[in-house]
Amino acid sequence: MTISQAAGNVCTVSTLNTKKHQTTNSVESEVIYLPNTDCAIKPQASLSAFTSYRVGGAADLYVAPRNLEALQASLKYAKERDLKVTTLGAGSNLLVSDRGISGLVIATRHLRFSNFDPDKGQLTVAAGESIPSLVWAAAELGWQGLEWAVGIPGTAGGAVVMNAGAHNSCIADMLVSAQVLSPDGTLETLTPNQLGYSYRTSLLQGGDRIVTQATLQLAPGADPAKVVAITKQHKKHRLSTQPYNFPSCGSVFRNPKPYSAGWLIEQTGLKGYQIGGAQVALLHANFIVNRGGAKASDIFCLIRHIQHQVQERWAINLEPEVKMLGEFQSACG
Repeated sequence: MTISQAAGNVCTVSTLNTKKHQTTNSVESEVIYLPNTDCAIKPQASLSAFTSYRVGGAADLYVAPRNLEALQASLKYAKERDLKVTTLGAGSNLLVSDRGISGLVIATRHLRFSNFDPDKGQLTVAAGESIPSLVWAAAELGWQGLEWAVGIPGTAGGAVVMNAGAHNSCIADMLVSAQVLSPDGTLETLTPNQLGYSYRTSLLQGGDRIVTQATLQLAPGADPAKVVAITKQHKKHRLSTQPYNFPSCGSVFRNPKPYSAGWLIEQTGLKGYQIGGAQVALLHANFIVNRGGAKASDIFCLIRHIQHQVQERWAINLEPEVKMLGEFQSACG
């Protein structure tokens, strides 16, 4: 059963149409329209609206393809011009520098389809599908296995790359395979073993391959009302223990077992500590929230301050779970 299928024309790069675009700094730049499509490569596109922190500078170039062919065409465009490529999903686990991102940013949020196969009990989804939306769709069908993920605000592609998890479950536990696209435009289907999964990471992190779709093994046949009820319980727990009243990226640091990062930060006395508009959340110390007007540099400097203080107190190096894009080296002086 197919739940959704995104519409969109195929982008090609055989001929490029351009149109002058007035940027905020009054310098004219060219918007590049790939012919016979609704796919445009935009210059100096602000990224703050595309991240859950609501901070960050502009992308030199930005494109949001709506299907696999458009994605391949976007990569071809970058390769022909020797442009660095950065992939952006829902932006829920990212901190983008105030200076922005050079090269071409490819957003996968519009790559959408989902298919529930009742014969195999498998869910195949495109990279841009929202994890919470998939969780509710599965619950309403009586499919078990994704209830734990209802509070994860990212996309399927991002979840595969970072091995997203919660409540002692993670994507690696149920992933059957992931389709990835290489910079040269070739597709490959990989198993969890080939992805080298470990806690909140995979071999895809820091690499140049893009997840295009994933297949998950679920368990159909349960009472939908019961699955929905369990999902609601997970959602309620998430809302009661984590701050959602201000923009954040979710958990900032990986848990250095046997400790939790939040406990270490709280015991160090940093709850409520603030730099600019960025604050260690009062409800959960492993969250940094944008209280309003924060810059990416505020958040970055607060991350570094937390790391330093926890290292001084506990001799433990907190490793960020949030991915930082762009230049931050001189952000804290």
